Amino acid sequence: MTRKTFVIDTNVLLHDPSAIKKFENNDVVIPLIVLEELDALKRRADELGKNAREVVRYIDSLKSKSNTDFSEGVLIPEGPKVKIYLNGKIEAVKEFPLPMDRNSNRVILIAYILKKMGQRTIIVSKDFVTRVKAEAMGLEAEDYENLKVSYRAIYKGYKSLEVPKLEIDQFYKDGYLEKKDVEFKPNEYCLLKSVERSSAVCKYNHLSKRLESLLEVKRGIWGLQPLNVEQKCVIDLLLRDDIPLVTLVGPAGTGKTLLALACGLKKTFDEGVYSKILVSRPIIPLGKDIGYLPGTKEEKLFHWMQPIYDNLEFLCASSSGKDNEESALDWIMKSKKLEMEAVTYIRGRTLPKMYMIIDEAQNLTPHEVKTIISRAGKGAKVILTGDPTQIDNPYLDQDSNGLTFTVGRFQDQKLFGHMFLDKTERSELAAIATEIM
Repeated sequence: MTRKTFVIDTNVLLHDPSAIKKFENNDVVIPLIVLEELDALKRRADELGKNAREVVRYIDSLKSKSNTDFSEGVLIPEGPKVKIYLNGKIEAVKEFPLPMDRNSNRVILIAYILKKMGQRTIIVSKDFVTRVKAEAMGLEAEDYENLKVSYRAIYKGYKSLEVPKLEIDQFYKDGYLEKKDVEFKPNEYCLLKSVERSSAVCKYNHLSKRLESLLEVKRGIWGLQPLNVEQKCVIDLLLRDDIPLVTLVGPAGTGKTLLALACGLKKTFDEGVYSKILVSRPIIPLGKDIGYLPGTKEEKLFHWMQPIYDNLEFLCASSSGKDNEESALDWIMKSKKLEMEAVTYIRGRTLPKMYMIIDEAQNLTPHEVKTIISRAGKGAKVILTGDPTQIDNPYLDQDSNGLTFTVGRFQDQKLFGHMFLDKTERSELAAIATEIM
């Protein structure tokens, strides 16, 4: 097999700090300008700074372990040979038309020079424009595919089966049904339907290997009642203490955040299973922190967390009545059992017995989601919500964001549950807008 030379852009290493190790038996070239960009970012206190520091330290460790010069290449145990292109002042090649006023063009020029030297060179970048420019120069260009899961083929969390009415009657009689001819994932939900229009909603138990009834919820959850089958399954997932990781995916208005918050209030305030609810969301794309706004941390967070406050006010009005909404909300806030936090500041914490809601998780990288989930202490539950079709991060897409990636990697795990919601219940207008716009 012909050895390839991969020229790595900065955004790839920020997306996955271990990306260098993923190119098997090929050459990995890191331009000097990429190291300079990482060096400039390493002082930041957010996830980008953390990733930059991790990459720089790893490269430094390679140098200390090997007597080989980086210009010749350092062979690492995973297979790739890592090289650093140290010629920072590259004289423009006559036939190279791009100006040297952008770092991305300098990275492309290095790949261009390496190709001229006879190497099969491929630029790897998360930036679409960089890839287009590289291809215009006659170079091969690829997106970083290692941390990707197909959104179009994403696991839905439930399936519909048409069965004889006798089986549905048997399910209601016994409280369970064995379906050995159908393959289910752990904690997958199922809607049984018959031609006689009878139906039943059930959940697959991976231990007993049969379909079983959902948890019985006699009254609404803080004034909230499920409006469709998907929401009924979501409530069941959120109320189960033996499923510590839940992902809820779907367009705006399907009830993802509202249901997560309502069940969190029930499990924390009514049942005392969790000591606190922690609600977090990415502040702005690329993880810039909240220091750019004046005021205390709470004042800075208020505007970013407004959708959470809106949902909280709705639940207080639904459960306590419109006249008692303010007093109920005040009681919740004074209890100190509800905490709002920026994703940036979750890293480094250990969170036992926490009910964690990470909203807008589609704007997080797989590495960032891994960091968040790894914060969960004993007895904690993590809920990731979001819509992968609505991404603000310029280096993420439907397939590479942390939410889609989590569903793809965890779908066969017994500690994981997932539901894809596609029916908008916010209003008729919102439903039409979701469908036609």
